[in-house]
Amino acid sequence: MDKKLETDNLEMRLQALENQIHGERRNKSGKPLKCAESLARIQAGLTSTANKRERVKILHKKIEDLLKYLDPQFTDHITVPDAMKLEFILAEEDFLLSQAALLEQVSNMQPLLDSNYIRDVPEHATKLQRLSQIHIKEQDQTEAQSLEVKKLFEEYNKMMFLLSKQFTQWDETLRKLEEAKGIRPVE
Repeated sequence: MDKKLETDNLEMRLQALENQIHGERRNKSGKPLKCAESLARIQAGLTSTANKRERVKILHKKIEDLLKYLDPQFTDHITVPDAMKLEFILAEEDFLLSQAALLEQVSNMQPLLDSNYIRDVPEHATKLQRLSQIHIKEQDQTEAQSLEVKKLFEEYNKMMFLLSKQFTQWDETLRKLEEAKGIRPVE
């Protein structure tokens, strides 16, 4: 059912495309022109023409050679002589030797890569994931505790400020009373 629907949809789209390309033109029998039919006719004409002409037949036989000549590496092969390639390699000799030394170090360290520690990484990964989740949870708790402590410090500072202000007021009131009675303040 779906395939028939898809086929019908595709045919409608193809018909709309053909109408856009050919318009309302019709073939000799009065049917609308079909792109596929036109292309098939053109292909048949080109094939018959190619088969009749000897030069085209030869060209088809040499197409592999043409593709080889069109390859960008072919031009490098022709234009860069072997001596030049050797010079390129010798110019990069230090780099190649350093890379070879690094590769040798890697091959010497291969037993380390095959060790039990490396093989156990997946097992440790699950433990590490669990520990990471615990760590994140504890970070959240620490942040909440920090906010609570900060809030308590702010309240403490506010209380100390208010107490200090109250004591200052009491001291001022006491000094005024002592001055009024003529008592000297004790220093």
